[in-house]
Amino acid sequence: MNHLSFEILEAEAGSAHRTAFLLHGILGSRRNWASMGRRLAKSYPDWRFVLIDLRGHGDSHGLIGPHTIESCADDLISLCSEIGHTPSLVIGHSFGGKVALAYGRRQPEALQAIWSLDSPPGVDTIASGISIDRVIDTARSAPTPLSHRLAAVPHFEEAGYDRSVASWMTTNLKRSGDGFVWRFDLDVIEELLNDYRQDSLWSFLEDPDRRVTVNFLLAGRTTWWRGPVQDRLMALDRSFVHELSEAGHWVHIDDPDGLVQALSTSL
Repeated sequence: MNHLSFEILEAEAGSAHRTAFLLHGILGSRRNWASMGRRLAKSYPDWRFVLIDLRGHGDSHGLIGPHTIESCADDLISLCSEIGHTPSLVIGHSFGGKVALAYGRRQPEALQAIWSLDSPPGVDTIASGISIDRVIDTARSAPTPLSHRLAAVPHFEEAGYDRSVASWMTTNLKRSGDGFVWRFDLDVIEELLNDYRQDSLWSFLEDPDRRVTVNFLLAGRTTWWRGPVQDRLMALDRSFVHELSEAGHWVHIDDPDGLVQALSTSL
């Protein structure tokens, strides 16, 4: 495969008039948005929701490098041509939030709003409370192919991760022959992660010529945004800051009702 894998959710085929792209975080896939996507499609029948596997994740493989945030934005532009729809709204969680901003940086004509869900727009910071680098190392050391999907759980628990993280990682396994292997490409993901840490979107956000509205949804149980970053976010024009006070980094899991209520302002 040399293009993005995706799934389109809409209440009734052909009934939607507007399009929203939903982007997952690092080491995730479009499956992370499945429940929320179905809920949104049911609640907002005028919209089609496109759940996307970013390059190196899920079933999106074989795309030519370099593997960067900007390349991910290029992929979204190519996807628009493939499906014949351009998004009015892009919603991105964590790593996907920065990809959403990079897409918006292109000033696409149809784009009206971006939602960046617990996603730092600057460099170095990762909102997740777990060490992504150590997760990658632990995934690399797993004795794949695994005999069964749940065999990944003790492997991660022995490395010091709790059951929730270990169980989450099993969703990234796929059957291959008589066993299970990782669905993602760890080499691509490491390259994406390195670029993520170097690509700042502040210049786009603070550009007086920016047309698209940007909404930042902050998780109350994360800390990256507190202090000077919050002040900088609050000072932006054509932007809004929302907080889900009881949610952790995975806001669509921790507070789905609060997320839907927040997104309703753009739907």
